[in-house]
Amino acid sequence: MEPEAVKLLAAGLAMGLGAIGPGIGLGILGMGAVNAVSRNPEAKGTIFTNFLFALALTEAVAIYALVVAIILIFVA
Repeated sequence: MEPEAVKLLAAGLAMGLGAIGPGIGLGILGMGAVNAVSRNPEAKGTIFTNFLFALALTEAVAIYALVVAIILIFVA
């Protein structure tokens, strides 16, 4: 296998595997937020604030995977 092909394969795997966890986490997080608001509509503001904070933390993991993939493509 050529080095360029290995580099691109590694970048694809890094992004693909690095996006599985955040994808599942965002789905579970969204489900929990919708369930919480449907059970207690008065707490919508607090739930939404906590949802956005958790969303940002979860999305950061996918961004780190993207950065690693870009580094593998252009630097390695």
